[in-house]
Amino acid sequence: MTILILYRGKCGLSKGITHYMTAMAVGDLMVLIFNVVVSQIVKYHFPDSLLKYTYTCRFTAFMQGTSIQLSIWFTISFTFDRFIAICCQELKTKYCTARTAIVIITTMCVVNILINIPMPFRYEPYHVVNNVQWGCRTVTGYFTSQAWTAHRWITNLSSTLLPIPLLLLLNSLTAQHILVASRARKALKSSSNGDTAIDPELKNRRTSIILLFAISGSFIVLSAPINVIHICVGVTQTVAFQGSNWLYLAIRTTFLLMCTSSCINTCIYALTQRRFRAEIYYMAKHPFSAIIQFCK
Repeated sequence: MTILILYRGKCGLSKGITHYMTAMAVGDLMVLIFNVVVSQIVKYHFPDSLLKYTYTCRFTAFMQGTSIQLSIWFTISFTFDRFIAICCQELKTKYCTARTAIVIITTMCVVNILINIPMPFRYEPYHVVNNVQWGCRTVTGYFTSQAWTAHRWITNLSSTLLPIPLLLLLNSLTAQHILVASRARKALKSSSNGDTAIDPELKNRRTSIILLFAISGSFIVLSAPINVIHICVGVTQTVAFQGSNWLYLAIRTTFLLMCTSSCINTCIYALTQRRFRAEIYYMAKHPFSAIIQFCK
């Protein structure tokens, strides 16, 4: 629904912002499909599904890693675009355009696909019957190979270690600039004519910063725990755990939080954007209106 609403282009957003938000919605939807439905529901509750074939299992492993990283870096790209628009007025006209948004989104897709291309080769079949490969298991040299170690470092940097510091830095700089600019504008208006009426410009800035902080802030809060777990696993060099182990339970819980961060953006849009709420209402009532009209 979010993708359709943004595609209609009636939320009062610029084309650049619309492209970024659509990309984030697509990335979040991919996470929900491959990392929740396929990985957590189909895999465990439908053992005779297509996932029992090695090639399908490898493809889903590739899509799971790609989906998470696309969702992360689309959020960072949107945050950086808003940072340029608010804090760098000289670059705003050149960078904050629909064409630049398409270039950035395409670049993020290509880079993350390239990073995750080795993922299918991490797995080998459990057994082969009549030339058909079944199941997936990690290749023998995954934890000892220098090439695989380098790949793990790259994926950890792109999905865990870099995103949160980048978002914190961009948000802090953006918030500082907005607060300084708002104080200066408020002081200028009060000294010029003593007007105390609501300033539309300040209201727009407030709405922008609420939307920006809500999206990136929720991502930071829900993604930070799994980053801590990854650091603990890397320091302790843990490669296996028992079902009752506290670290295993912590990993499952933090994975749940990370997946949850991919399904709350629509709620954030609805809470902060009046036109988005109106579009949801229109799309919800449109099928019933069509049925009533048809009956008449």
